Amino acid sequence: MKIGIPKEIKNNENRVGMTPSGVAELVKHGHTVYVQQGAGENSGFPDADYMAVGAHLLPTIADVYADADMIVKVKEPIAPEYPLVRPGQLLFTYFHFASDRELTEAMLMSGAVCLAYETVRLPDNSLPLLVPMSEVAGRMAAINGAYYLQRTKGGNGKLICGVPGVNPVKVLVLGGGIVGQAAARIAAGMGANVVIADISLPRLRELSLTMPPNVDTIYSSRHNIEKELSDVDIVIGSVLVPGDKAPHLITRDMLHKLPKGAVMVDVAIDQGGCFETSHPTTHSDPVYMVDGILHYAVANIPGAVPHTSTAALTNATLKYAVALADKGWRKACADDDALREGLNIVEGKVVYQAVADVFGLPCYPM
Repeated sequence: MKIGIPKEIKNNENRVGMTPSGVAELVKHGHTVYVQQGAGENSGFPDADYMAVGAHLLPTIADVYADADMIVKVKEPIAPEYPLVRPGQLLFTYFHFASDRELTEAMLMSGAVCLAYETVRLPDNSLPLLVPMSEVAGRMAAINGAYYLQRTKGGNGKLICGVPGVNPVKVLVLGGGIVGQAAARIAAGMGANVVIADISLPRLRELSLTMPPNVDTIYSSRHNIEKELSDVDIVIGSVLVPGDKAPHLITRDMLHKLPKGAVMVDVAIDQGGCFETSHPTTHSDPVYMVDGILHYAVANIPGAVPHTSTAALTNATLKYAVALADKGWRKACADDDALREGLNIVEGKVVYQAVADVFGLPCYPM
């Protein structure tokens, strides 16, 4: 199979779809890999490293799309890429369709096969291709929340860990999954007092047993969340409904309960955001203020640490990419239920129920 790895063109997206190590594995399996010139530069993987493992370099993104049967990316195609996608072409990347009607319609019109990292699901309901970026995003959410507490950045001027005689800050983490756990652990490690809210009692029990002593847990309800807000300095939203839009756990009318200068970090923004006042931001313009509360809602948080993120992502996606290349998407998905769950749009039809439900479209399950 001919596999293409284009340069990401989303704002400040510095990751690349695959490391040279991953490319070497595909080449070993007899596949031809086309990498756009400079695609890995910002992740610390120069063109020479790809050439050394047998990749073919192409000068433009259009060349990569034109020559490849399968495109391996990090982020969803954006408008300049829509015309480049061909009928029957397989796109293997993060899509998050439920939060983007324009993207959904464009991929339906393209006739492509869209296999989304974020909905590949194992029998235990874990999401193996979401985990590595969730681990990065959760860690970065805590770090960025602490950074934007600085008065010079618009925050309330508190140091996350405090100092002797001065209390540390309080961090509320909404959602105890991979992102929430990572965020809570880093925030706690920096010395904050952390509260994790989740609707799963088994998960709350697990977190209570495994988290540091400065992490508490509460059952997630509007009443319980509102009770916590009066003295919270950082809120990290990390709620995930696979393939669907995130629920709004912090509404506009709840903002007045927070202290002025508090920071809200919405890691769920790829799925529409879990704060009513969230809208996507970029690394070049990451924050904005609503009612005295600073909002950070960058839609590709791991793009700020691309070397780590690209390596972690390739570690997770490679075996699936090899299966798709070796067998073709139909056989690979027939052989692997987890991979079949990743199919969202196939040749002009929505095949993932949650995406169909969001937009009121018919669904044609595979």
